Amino acid sequence: MISGAALCLVAFTAYIVWRNARRYTLKDIRGPPSHSFWLGSEKVIRNAKQVGDLEFQWAREYGPTWMTKGCLGEEVLWTADHRALQYVFHTSGYRFSKRTLAIETTRLFTGDSILTTDPIDHQRHRKIMNPAFGAAQLRTFLPVFRRSAAQLSQKWKDMIQLGEKSDGCTMNVNETLSRLTLDVIGEVAFDHRFGVLKDNGVDNELVQAFKNLFIDTVLNPSSLDVIFKSIWRFLPQPVLRCLKYLPYREYRRFATYLQTAIQTGKTIISEKAAGTEKGSKDIISILVQSNLMEDARAQLSEREILSQIATFLVAGHDTTASTLTWLLYELSKHPEDQHRIRDEIKAARANAEARGDDDLLPSDFNNMDFTNAVIKEGLRLHPIVPTLIREADSDDVIPLSQPIETRSGKIIKEIPISKGQGITASICTYNRLQSVWGEDADEWNPSRFLDDGRERSSLGVFANLCVFSFITISPAGLRACIGVLEMQAVLVELVENFEFRFPEGVEIIRLNAGLMAPMVEGKSHEGLQMPLEVSVIA
Repeated sequence: MISGAALCLVAFTAYIVWRNARRYTLKDIRGPPSHSFWLGSEKVIRNAKQVGDLEFQWAREYGPTWMTKGCLGEEVLWTADHRALQYVFHTSGYRFSKRTLAIETTRLFTGDSILTTDPIDHQRHRKIMNPAFGAAQLRTFLPVFRRSAAQLSQKWKDMIQLGEKSDGCTMNVNETLSRLTLDVIGEVAFDHRFGVLKDNGVDNELVQAFKNLFIDTVLNPSSLDVIFKSIWRFLPQPVLRCLKYLPYREYRRFATYLQTAIQTGKTIISEKAAGTEKGSKDIISILVQSNLMEDARAQLSEREILSQIATFLVAGHDTTASTLTWLLYELSKHPEDQHRIRDEIKAARANAEARGDDDLLPSDFNNMDFTNAVIKEGLRLHPIVPTLIREADSDDVIPLSQPIETRSGKIIKEIPISKGQGITASICTYNRLQSVWGEDADEWNPSRFLDDGRERSSLGVFANLCVFSFITISPAGLRACIGVLEMQAVLVELVENFEFRFPEGVEIIRLNAGLMAPMVEGKSHEGLQMPLEVSVIA
């Protein structure tokens, strides 16, 4: 006799399959075969040895837009087409919402932040926080970046001199870069000194809460978890709000981080409330001051303020640390590029000295053409977020810059979609398209960003890259400038003082753990790793 629970499960599954049968289907869009009804191709994509490898292969076979099967027969539109990306994220951005999976996963570790709000609240949050990202603020950040980078430089010199590591010079650069960027976001965003780089973060609860956070929660999910998450979009909001109480490692890790971040935020707010000067422009001061406004539209609740702090702690340090890690990885394999950067630094310092400045200015960093080309190439090959997912809020038509051939042999330049259609933007694939970047799109070549006369599509706010404009939570151009300036300051400090070499016998793999995560082949159980041989330049 079939139990009531089994009948409910069968009925719910039938309902999902019925919902997945759309008026506009993608059945004529080519793509890889489904691996199973329950999982589609989801598990295969999640468990790929290197993030992006399957997508690169499919883009070569089917063109920059293709279809895969998701869980329970859902059709998922994948695209790396620049016109389609422009349409979904910019031209019609507010008509393509984040999917429930993305929103609720993000809510687990940021709470009710700007990343999980509806469009109306999102605009309110941005309007309140905009003053913290003005051009005048940007100029005040550089001394913090330079000072923190110098502290990291001295720390590495001490480690090498004292032989703290067994071989004297091989170290996991990601670990200390992460601590550096956490200190930086604390100072520039909250005017608060975490001091985790100095104390090595041994007893710091925030550092422990961050350590391998996304490795423990996002990487290599079980089949049951993949299917469970696929039905979130059918569940009512009160049920989704209870996800944080689930007794599984992923949910416990996110809950622990959020609780730690909120407690940290309460401490910072208490400090600011006692001594905040009117007109202060750091993020936390602006958030605290918003509560003093009579206009409710200019206020954030305490819960929202604490959620913003949790968000900035993640977005403001993990992304930069990850990008710097990959930059040093590429430079360790290309010593000639290290030498070229040092030559630019010497020239920039000579110019600064000639005009009477003690240190480099933002304009000096912007004038280092090859150094900036290296940063752009690092972001291209190793984008901060490999993929983004959206959902159509209404019936629509997705335009394509590059026509594709359908299963029936038609050549199409646009794709009709129905309300609720899931769309996955493959950022890492777009950044490897030969039609955009040239025949050497899979290779490291910073010179492609120097003036070569080639026309490219206009997509991102920084070097035609998607990495900032699609994930920004502040005005796109300004957030790009802040992130780039921090990377410029840190990279210049490190390359000027150290030589980086890639150790023999080590293979680095890139995995999708929310961010593009570097790990050592065969040692993924050790978490994020980027071992490099580091020596002091005499």
